[in-house]
Amino acid sequence: MAFSLILVGALAAAYCFYHVSCVLLLWRRRWQMARHHGCKPPRKLPQIDPFLGTDVVLQNLGAAKKYGFLDLLKKRHEANGLTFTTNTYLRTTINTCDPDVIRSVLALQFHDFGMGPLRRNSASPLLGKGIFTTDGDIWAHQRGLIRPAFAKLQFNEFPLLAMHTDEFLGVIKRHNYELDLQQLFFRSVLDSNTLYLFGESIGLMHDNATESATTLHHALDYAQQGTILRLRLGNLMFAHRDKKFSESCKTVHAYAQKFVDQALEFRRKNAHLPVEKWEHPRNPNGIQTYIFLQELAKETDDPILLRDQVVNMILAARDTTAGLLSFTVFMLARFPDVWAKTRADVLENYCEPLTYDALNSMTYLRYVIQEILRLFPPIATNSRMANKDTVIPVGGGPDGKSPLFVAKNHVVTYSTFVMHRRKEFFGEDADEFRPERWETLRTSWEFLPFNGGPRICPGQKFALAEATYTIARMAKAFKEIVSLDDTDWREQLTLSLTLNNGVHCRLVPDDS
Repeated sequence: MAFSLILVGALAAAYCFYHVSCVLLLWRRRWQMARHHGCKPPRKLPQIDPFLGTDVVLQNLGAAKKYGFLDLLKKRHEANGLTFTTNTYLRTTINTCDPDVIRSVLALQFHDFGMGPLRRNSASPLLGKGIFTTDGDIWAHQRGLIRPAFAKLQFNEFPLLAMHTDEFLGVIKRHNYELDLQQLFFRSVLDSNTLYLFGESIGLMHDNATESATTLHHALDYAQQGTILRLRLGNLMFAHRDKKFSESCKTVHAYAQKFVDQALEFRRKNAHLPVEKWEHPRNPNGIQTYIFLQELAKETDDPILLRDQVVNMILAARDTTAGLLSFTVFMLARFPDVWAKTRADVLENYCEPLTYDALNSMTYLRYVIQEILRLFPPIATNSRMANKDTVIPVGGGPDGKSPLFVAKNHVVTYSTFVMHRRKEFFGEDADEFRPERWETLRTSWEFLPFNGGPRICPGQKFALAEATYTIARMAKAFKEIVSLDDTDWREQLTLSLTLNNGVHCRLVPDDS
């Protein structure tokens, strides 16, 4: 018996010695790597609790509850520099608004960073193994499927979008030109994008929208809120037990699956023909419709892969485009002089039917859109996790100019919202709405409204075309936008940035 106890104790001691040795060897190897590259530790956010980061977490939650999380980030960077670390849940996070650090993470050292298990686990109930949650070969394969489909989705005469915008303007008229446009933008963008993605609009803009359409709309909202909550919980994600969240994810998946089945049937019917001869159906007006999902089905017959991709596309397209449109009208309603210049620019270049070339000629409108994307980037904060020990050329030291060692599994969180408001890049009035700055402004990595590097948003041209077209049609139809809400904007920060207080306004039609 005594011998057995001695043996167990020896084995336990050997086990502990082995693991302590591994930790010490890992620490030494990382120390040598950092020393070899001349790395210096970055600045640290002062914390009362440096291990679990309870004080930081409570600060974040409190600021978010008061619609001020982004302002909190901005103040932290002003006090602690462009790059600093925080410790939460026994995990180190590198916070940055330095374009050189961001470029290294997103492009120059792309293969050293990925989404990481935290992001995958938080988003997988809704997004599955879609393009926004995967890494490596799986992500590359999915990107290879999506890019050609978006490349073919090029507007020319905008026939489908024209009909859809007519319906959008009709809804405004039926509401006597007074409503919350953000709610309408979300419904409108979901309608138009389900048309392009599936070949069939969900029909949310109809006064008698079906129960299934409304259910999907609310399910998307709730599932997205649950996803961002899971991400904020981090390592405590296991505590998230919400039956409504699970049901909302199932509702979204079921809706997408119906169209996946149709796309696979399209694939089966055309399987005997060369792919280039597969034709999309024509709508009741005789226009041949481009169906994104059918383009994907030309490349794969995996129903789960197809479903996950279109769910990712639905969320990305709806929230970013609707947010861009909402912030644009929100600001134009508060700056009547900018609206007047925008409208004059649109009318000078307007034609029927509205073409892509005509939109490109609307220079001031482009400045307005760029200024909105600067002040209110669709993805205000983002992150990547190191998948190996690596060194970034900048970000270390008190001034952030020394090389920075990033250990495996450490997270780099970057804020485009903060970076886009840096005065050294955008002038002393960087916090102000002034589209004219884009007349001479030239930017690179300090302006990233659609991300950068290999993961740059594949649908950015589509989103910009849709948003620009919509604002141009509104400028043609309405001579004035009157704000019915004089409060400052309040952030609604989920997977993307929108307005918590909506866009309440009255539109004055041009009867000439």
